[in-house]
Amino acid sequence: MRSRRLALLLMVLVLALGIGAGARDRFDDWVAATGLPPLDVPVGVEVLARDGSLLRAFQVADGRWRLDAGPVDPLYLDMLMQWEDRRFQDHSGVDPWALLRAGAQAAWHGRVVSGGSTLSMQVARLIEEGPTGEWTGKARQVRLAMALERRLSKREILQLYLRLAPYGANVEGVRAASLQWFGKEPRRLTPAQAALLVALPQSPERRRPDRFPEAAKAARDRVLARAAKAGLISSADAEAAMTEPVPRMRRAFPALAPLLAARLMRAHPGALRIETTIDPRLQRRAEDLASRAVRGAGRRLSAAVLLADHRSGEILAEVGAADWTDGASAGFVDMVHAWRSPGSALKPFVYGLAFDDGLAHPETLIEDRPTVFGRWQPQNFDHMFRGTVSLRNALIWSLNIPVVKLAEAVGPNRIAQALRRGGIDLHLPGETPGLAITLGGAGTTLAGLAQGYASLAQGGRGVTLSPLPGGAAPRKAAMFGPVAAWQVSEILAQNPAPHGARQRALAYKTGTSYGHRDALAVGYDGAHVGAVWLGRPDGTPVPGAFGGDLAAPVLFDLFDALPVTALPPAPPQTLIVPNSALPLPLRRFAAPGEVSAVTASPASPDALRLTYPPDGAEIDAGGPLIAKARGGRGPWTFLLNGTPVAIAQPQPMVELPHPGAGFAELTVLDANGASATAAIRLH
Repeated sequence: MRSRRLALLLMVLVLALGIGAGARDRFDDWVAATGLPPLDVPVGVEVLARDGSLLRAFQVADGRWRLDAGPVDPLYLDMLMQWEDRRFQDHSGVDPWALLRAGAQAAWHGRVVSGGSTLSMQVARLIEEGPTGEWTGKARQVRLAMALERRLSKREILQLYLRLAPYGANVEGVRAASLQWFGKEPRRLTPAQAALLVALPQSPERRRPDRFPEAAKAARDRVLARAAKAGLISSADAEAAMTEPVPRMRRAFPALAPLLAARLMRAHPGALRIETTIDPRLQRRAEDLASRAVRGAGRRLSAAVLLADHRSGEILAEVGAADWTDGASAGFVDMVHAWRSPGSALKPFVYGLAFDDGLAHPETLIEDRPTVFGRWQPQNFDHMFRGTVSLRNALIWSLNIPVVKLAEAVGPNRIAQALRRGGIDLHLPGETPGLAITLGGAGTTLAGLAQGYASLAQGGRGVTLSPLPGGAAPRKAAMFGPVAAWQVSEILAQNPAPHGARQRALAYKTGTSYGHRDALAVGYDGAHVGAVWLGRPDGTPVPGAFGGDLAAPVLFDLFDALPVTALPPAPPQTLIVPNSALPLPLRRFAAPGEVSAVTASPASPDALRLTYPPDGAEIDAGGPLIAKARGGRGPWTFLLNGTPVAIAQPQPMVELPHPGAGFAELTVLDANGASATAAIRLH
């Protein structure tokens, strides 16, 4: 032992005298030949919120918490230099006077009394994970520190220390330590916090505050005393800081939107920083609502929430599970993107297509009576029938028979195509969609439903919702026109608020899948779209679970955290009249091939007819006049007051120049010479 101390002292004297005397040439070859270990120290992936705050960080491959340092409080840096290396900016990797003092004290006392390592030497040890006690290890640190000084700037060496400084267990670096012990970023620290972060790396395991709080406090207070003596803080501030208790418990690292963060990390391999559009305030609100919704509701129940700005397509909050750490409820399954039955949540889109085709109007009457479609006889959810109802009430009451009648008239394939245009992908049991998709007979995702309802909110033409800045993009094709989209929105906005919720301007629809496996609510106002799902990820039933009882209150609570934004007004060409003022073909729904009790007209289902504007309509039209026909054989020619204005059109829908206020006669002709005419009034 004594020989080792003498060898160490001899090495210190040689280095101190040689470097101090300026005889650097004798070290040049020795230092220049130093092999450097990899200096690209890996750090964990960070997923950031829209304000730059940390949503979730991930450990490096070997399981350590190590993050990029980022901004650090200047007081911490001043304390670090004062405590560890006062001449850091002046030496070339080795402080000869500090080494001489430390070596002499160690040789005299037979133990380490004061450290002689510079920050550069500590970085040399940390990047190689070398020994600290052996003199051969110290010699290697000296050589490597001097080599680092020649290859890196002082700032780069300091950044390596801030990343690698040990803080006990699997935590390295000042930023990870600050998050662990104080639950905050190190950019703003109190004197007590800064001093503790300076003191811990000297003996990270023996000074861990959660295990040895007295040792941690004593070390921290010594740093505070020296900082006061050096004038970094006042004596009064140092004394006050010494009265602060040290943290006794390690904090969990941030984990907001944890399943979203994990998905983005997998989607962007190699990225160290992933920016998102997530609003941390709304994310916390959504996670709290999801947790409260399943609390006390039994084991294995989970929840998912998505909130987005449908104007920009930015996702503001996304919750994939009520508790992502709970294995019993399969918290690892991201239910925002899981295939589930939408229940009745797709019904509004069938109505929108029927309105857009001129087959029906919100005030059109329809029969809710037992009806057989092929070999399928659907039932309403409560197994009751209402007789003659308006389509407005049929949608508000979520009746099944009317929507299947509309779906049969529109066609399942066309419904599926429109849903996909709006961003709702379908998981079909077979290759061909059937009428059952209107009642939840096809799989969708909560993310897809949110995109579809965003399309409704955007007048039938939506955006791709995305959690990445710039990731949202307008969709090329519309689901249907703005008039039909507004008509659906106006009906959905009349749905009463769930019990106990505050009524607000929110167009929303609930859904409950067969067997009470899924409870859903999706809605929007003039700015935001939200979607909520509750159920069991394994698909087992939740007896008594209804979308209106479970999911709708969560949806309204979610929107209570947002400013009230009104839904847009009706487009100018919208026909807003009671049933008695509707054109005769729109007063009562008759599927193609059926005879309407109002018109008593046995027209062929392929007969040419003008579906919009209907005969007798009064329209406020500030722009082009939209004309739609159905049936007949193309191409189609449109006439206004007997003058051809659109000749040989490949599609039976056109935009015509506005003829001015007053009465007008609109006629459509097909290739066979058949015609249909409507007398209208324009305002």
